[in-house]
Amino acid sequence: MSRTRVGSAVAVVMLVSGAAGCGGTNDTADAAGSPSNGPEKTGDSRVVRAAYDRTRAADTAKLTVSTKAVADGRSVTAQGTGAVDLAKGDSRMTLVSQGSRIEQRVVDGIVYQKPPAGQREPLPEGKAWMKIDPARLPRSGSGDARVSDPVQPFGYVEKLDSGEVTRIGTQTLNGTRTTRYRVNIDVSTLARGDGGQARELRRQLGTSSIPVDLWLDEEGRLRQETVRLTLRPLRDSSPTDREDTRVTSTTTLRFDDFGTRVSVQPPPSAQTADVTAELSDAARSSQQSPQAG
Repeated sequence: MSRTRVGSAVAVVMLVSGAAGCGGTNDTADAAGSPSNGPEKTGDSRVVRAAYDRTRAADTAKLTVSTKAVADGRSVTAQGTGAVDLAKGDSRMTLVSQGSRIEQRVVDGIVYQKPPAGQREPLPEGKAWMKIDPARLPRSGSGDARVSDPVQPFGYVEKLDSGEVTRIGTQTLNGTRTTRYRVNIDVSTLARGDGGQARELRRQLGTSSIPVDLWLDEEGRLRQETVRLTLRPLRDSSPTDREDTRVTSTTTLRFDDFGTRVSVQPPPSAQTADVTAELSDAARSSQQSPQAG
């Protein structure tokens, strides 16, 4: 499989997950635990359902996101660190993928990205930042992974109002004792209500729901969230592509240092160019182009 093909798969992963990741390198398990059952499950469900509000009430946090997709022995990764205003949804972070470093800010739902100096050819002279309004981009199909909101997986927690909750056990994450839970969520949640995208994801995933693991601290706040996917990557025009090739992906979002100071402002307008229309046209052209069989 070509690296371009793996990169397409990562695009899908980052679009539906908003961030990416294979986290937990500093984690140590306290106890393997065993899935809870009986009356305890009712209490577990209440704890998980309350996690969104309890986390949001913390106002701010440092965040770590990363993504790893593997196919045919090749892998593509993306990692990011930054901070988020949980109440407003604004965030700032630095993303590193395949040797490239990108600075990103999300303010009032608008994404600003500062690519490396050598990758700013599409920008007008003197401009260093791209401005992208995701609301103006086509929602169905693959979209554009570069405009993902890295905190998007946190929104999944708000929608965990159905489905069985399983307690896995306890674990220490970066010095914080947590309890790990597993919940199945509907694919439509990943697609953020986009019916066309939800159908495409079901086709690629071969299922209507996926497991999500949550690590909650003793105050019921989300410390880590992991989503694992196995999907068929998007096919390109290469005659060597094999439709049966699968991509495995692990996505993790992690919060630390609740209450940390966070200030996120748009970059100066003199340094910013709105590229939403160009991305929208490119996305529509991609959707209309015939795919190789």
